[in-house]
Amino acid sequence: MSRQARPRKLRGPSRAGERFEVVVGPVAHGGHCVARVEGRAVFVRHALPGEQVVVEVTEGTDGDRFWRADAVEVVEQSADRVLAPCPFAGPGLCGGCDFQHVSLPAQRQLKATVVAEQLVRLGRLGPEDPLVRELIVEAVPVPDRPDDGLRWRTRQRYAALADGTPAMRKHRSHDLVVVDDCLIAAEGARPGQPQAVTTSRGVTAGGATHEFGLEADGFWQVHPAAPAVLVDAVLSALRPRTGERVLDLYAGVGLFARFLADAVGDGTRVVAVEADRSAAEHCRDNLASHQGAVVARGSVDRVLASAHDEPFDLVVLDPPREGAKRRVVEQVADRAPRAVAYVACDPAALARDVAIFAEHGYRLELLRAFDLFPMTHHVECVALLTR
Repeated sequence: MSRQARPRKLRGPSRAGERFEVVVGPVAHGGHCVARVEGRAVFVRHALPGEQVVVEVTEGTDGDRFWRADAVEVVEQSADRVLAPCPFAGPGLCGGCDFQHVSLPAQRQLKATVVAEQLVRLGRLGPEDPLVRELIVEAVPVPDRPDDGLRWRTRQRYAALADGTPAMRKHRSHDLVVVDDCLIAAEGARPGQPQAVTTSRGVTAGGATHEFGLEADGFWQVHPAAPAVLVDAVLSALRPRTGERVLDLYAGVGLFARFLADAVGDGTRVVAVEADRSAAEHCRDNLASHQGAVVARGSVDRVLASAHDEPFDLVVLDPPREGAKRRVVEQVADRAPRAVAYVACDPAALARDVAIFAEHGYRLELLRAFDLFPMTHHVECVALLTR
């Protein structure tokens, strides 16, 4: 669940293990806050803005521009600090969750702050733009559960010790921590048991219900409410009309394409592009009942460079974490859609692509953010771009 550090060349004596007392600054993208030691930026985990804490350096040398650190002692705490519900969360422990020490409302405010900051810094929006100033991160409770940020992850991957004991990795490390029960894992997703998704998932959204076939290990949103929430957000943003042509990029097994096909009517052209072979095959099956649906298998940039270059009215972009990037954005703009719905799991990538869309006459008209990954720094956004 945590990213592993890449080996790097040391730039002087290591400062790892040294401790400093600091006042914590603003939250930053990535699940940490920024503080300063000896004039150098330090990215601090397990802290909150405004707190006075003792940090212990986990990565950094005299020659580095910035260090990484954990808050190991809280001198003056924020009103938003809570006792982490998980006994495996904290400095030196499991690296899977970033915000176990933060109340849920404050977690969502931190995420809103990060999204807004990325839109200003990378997306070239003004800080007083209402989309920036008024942004909130919407709660998405697990059905039939309290909104406590726990037990939402329907698929979980564990590491294991040599004897098979289930474990998780420390933050930016290969080191393992024994974890006998991950509290963000859904009931039933236990260590030592197969963590496969069923090969069929039903989704009710937009007034319809559809079943989607997919591989047991294929991509599917891990929050149980996410597919319906995101489909409804995309439909609400695009407001599809009968007869409009649809282009669904990074289509997966056809989640958005299937519901958009309902909205534009049978026989209307709906093109779904997906690189993964098995996902594309499932996408064909999932769209088989719609006359006019076409599934193209291949990387989005290559497919758009050689095919489907006619105008489209609506485009859905649901790219991987690195975003769509310039080549794809420009190919989308070249097809002159009246509206683009961009589903983003990384606010920095979204902001960069929003800036590229702006170069081609598209403005950010609507932005919603959803807390589909409580206790972590991750946030899902749905943006609407129009000419």
